[in-house]
Amino acid sequence: MSVENGGNDWLGISGRKYVVTGAGSGIGYAIAETLIGLGAQVAMLDRNTAGCEALSARFNAAGAQHLVLACDIGSEASVEQAATTVRETFGLIDGLVNCAGMLRAAPIKSVTLDDWDAVLRTNLTGYMLCSRHFARHTVEGEGAMVHIASVAAHHPQTYSGAYSASKAGITLLSRQIAAEYGAEGVRSNVICPGMIRTALSEPFYQYPGIKERREAMTASRRIGAPQDIANAAIFLLSPRAAYINGAEISVDGGMETMLMDLIPRPGFSAVNSPEQQNA
Repeated sequence: MSVENGGNDWLGISGRKYVVTGAGSGIGYAIAETLIGLGAQVAMLDRNTAGCEALSARFNAAGAQHLVLACDIGSEASVEQAATTVRETFGLIDGLVNCAGMLRAAPIKSVTLDDWDAVLRTNLTGYMLCSRHFARHTVEGEGAMVHIASVAAHHPQTYSGAYSASKAGITLLSRQIAAEYGAEGVRSNVICPGMIRTALSEPFYQYPGIKERREAMTASRRIGAPQDIANAAIFLLSPRAAYINGAEISVDGGMETMLMDLIPRPGFSAVNSPEQQNA
């Protein structure tokens, strides 16, 4: 599909076909919603399909073509069945978004092996299974994969069991996919979200002052929304990103750039600089 300059479909998304895992809530929901809104056909996968069904119902009146499938991405049989159903319904697809994920909090010294394995099975093995099976049903020379990891891939998120390890694994898995599938025309890229306000993180913001403290940790001085991640994902899925492969993008409002600013440096930080004191 050629991409024309300007117009209402500058990204060239309309008419394309995508699979989004974890589409029932949060970031996955925002990505699926945006794709459908741009005229794409979307297969929405989740273990709990209630959110996917609600999104599907919103677009029924407009005649959008989409598919809702219950799928446990940690089960190869479940992924294989979903891939077969998508192929039978849509034909070949243009892209995959690996977004389904989970967290089971625990310190390393006491995390159970069952919890450790469960997180890795969904967050890492599940991404591999979806990538492998849906790559077989991708338009030749035009496939795009986007994997949602986390800034926790770069910095240990303590007391979170296998979460950081799984997210770090995703970043290398994506590069391996890029290297192995690139000759077949399949691109693979990673997005590492920072602090994104979703239903999962909402309880944190009920504590007084947490929102302001978190905002102060970002260069942009705000907490991200699922749509911020969706915007980046849509670009990476689009033919406008045709030469971006094996890349990793942090969408965190500049949180990771603030590390040195968090270190007390009398006379150097903005609040202690001579200019600030003499103002």
